[in-house]
Amino acid sequence: MFRSMMAMVLLAVSPSVLAQGGGGAAVPAPAAKPIEPLPTATFARLPFIESAELSPDGRHLAGLFAIKGEQRIGIIPIGGDASQAMFVGVPDLTEIDWLQWVGDDNIIVGLRALLPVETDNWYISRLISINRTTGKPTRLLWDLKGQDASSVVWIPTDGSTEILVAGQNSIYEGEDFWPAVYRVDVATGRRKTEVTARGSVLEWGADHLGRVRYGIGYRDQTTKSTLLYRGDGKSLFRTIDSASLRDEERLSVPFVFVPGTDNGLVYADAPDGRTVIAETDLATGKQLRIAHQVDRADIEGAIRSPDGSRLIGFYTSDDAKPIQWIDPVMAAHQKELDAASPQSKVRIESYSRDLTKLLVRISTPDNPGLFYYFDSAAGDLSKLASVNEAIGGRRLSRSRLVQYKARDGLEIEGVLTMPRGRAKENLPFIVMPHGGPWSHDTLSYDYWAQFLAERGYAVLQPNFRGSTGYGETFLKAGQGQLGFAMQDDVTDGVRWAVAEGIADPKRVCIVGASYGGYAAMWGIAKDPDQYRCAVSINGVSNLRREVNDFGGKVRSRLYRDQWQKMTPDFAAVSPINAIDRIKTPLLLVHGKKDVTVDHVQSAKMYSAMSKAGKSVEFVSIPLADHYFTREADRTTLLTSIEAFLAKHNPPD
Repeated sequence: MFRSMMAMVLLAVSPSVLAQGGGGAAVPAPAAKPIEPLPTATFARLPFIESAELSPDGRHLAGLFAIKGEQRIGIIPIGGDASQAMFVGVPDLTEIDWLQWVGDDNIIVGLRALLPVETDNWYISRLISINRTTGKPTRLLWDLKGQDASSVVWIPTDGSTEILVAGQNSIYEGEDFWPAVYRVDVATGRRKTEVTARGSVLEWGADHLGRVRYGIGYRDQTTKSTLLYRGDGKSLFRTIDSASLRDEERLSVPFVFVPGTDNGLVYADAPDGRTVIAETDLATGKQLRIAHQVDRADIEGAIRSPDGSRLIGFYTSDDAKPIQWIDPVMAAHQKELDAASPQSKVRIESYSRDLTKLLVRISTPDNPGLFYYFDSAAGDLSKLASVNEAIGGRRLSRSRLVQYKARDGLEIEGVLTMPRGRAKENLPFIVMPHGGPWSHDTLSYDYWAQFLAERGYAVLQPNFRGSTGYGETFLKAGQGQLGFAMQDDVTDGVRWAVAEGIADPKRVCIVGASYGGYAAMWGIAKDPDQYRCAVSINGVSNLRREVNDFGGKVRSRLYRDQWQKMTPDFAAVSPINAIDRIKTPLLLVHGKKDVTVDHVQSAKMYSAMSKAGKSVEFVSIPLADHYFTREADRTTLLTSIEAFLAKHNPPD
């Protein structure tokens, strides 16, 4: 079984092996032909599925499917009658935050929208459930009058349909402002109160049996948070921990309760600033031991067993091993799958309740990958679909991790993608800083980077200081440096590429989205002679507005404080205030349905640039959201970038 499985995966991911001869005399290789670039439409295709989740019995797959160029919430049978597939449209003016199964017959979906509330725009969250047989959406807690009503506290694993959800019932401070916990039937929408609202408690948590065990209190005036706890689901809550979030202290919030004890697993800070998993005595707040840690990397998230009773693995910032399994069954699955495709990244995306059926994605940095269904009990690994059917198993431009030193000596890591079929030096060059800024790029397939490389550009994605994934010290190195050293790290990446002979210093552009869009605009203002052009996608031009626009969030003061730590003067590092320093052409692209960065950020930048007589183009896309989840919008985006770069920084 293992041998046949390995052969199937290797052939699927690397079809070029079919061209390799067996024994006998060597056959001269034909003369290399120029590579014909893939069309723009190939890269604009939506992935076959995103947010993929196997049903607990492993027989159905739910997620956001690409249907006729748009994403649809869908549920399809695996290996069964395709006519039983069910698809539901994404509600207009909303973003899908997540989806999750409740038993084998229903999914719940978290929705987010930016809607007018009194005199401002607020982020509103709600839940719907969808039955896989009827396809009928059911609104859950939509009659509540508060801002947030989608915080799922617990989901049963015994096949029942009642979940626990926390929701607010008012936007005005008072008893109903703080969320209560409701027991909600996802099949009917009926509810009853499980735990009444408690002043200042903003979040609730339960153990794997569905007993509400803790609450997280918060007051934005002081940015102080408290942890309330009880050892069972009946006794009184008492405060066991507190933290000043303004001072970046961390609450010891349990995500797994250790059976037979009053202990819990929590995220904690190691002495060197790395995030680890610790076991804590919840009654006393005393840390007992560091349960799990990764050398020179952060633990970024826990993976619990399907019933939530134990930890079976965790996500890390280690690019070589992004998932580490503790459970021996899952570790064995991972080992077997890795052996089947040793040159690829094999990621277990989802699994059944008995851990015998897996959804697996096998990919490389130069290929978006293939989805497989692995039935370990039957010893069967079967292909479900290509992530991008237009690319299939074709290998595109190769990427690798690189390191360079910033001007102050700090080591910066980035992802470098070199265009296939091109020379390896003196190339037209794109530097593409990531969004966030609290994020980081990894050595994985990126359709923007691959599209630009396919057009002949070398692409560098720098993980500048302030990026996540490199420990607390590196993260905090960004504080006070937004627009300063954070931007210099991007520029220093360009200078490194020039010194290495990779980049032609006269053919460099900067491209980015969201925070990366800000960095693109600010880059041509701060270093006007460095870049030949810039592209800002859904970017922030006025930081003062950004730090004051939190959509009515209860933690708005905290978020404002966090942003204010990033730079001493927002106006001084806002691109819209530095237009007189810009010399190079700028392309602005923004979706009018973006609920993360307001469309007005690009509209006002375009207006100001035009009035100043600067070279600027603006592509406003009427139906596009922040993530370009429609194929038509991705086509407009990529076509606009391609035309702009061909005009201002042609690859040949």
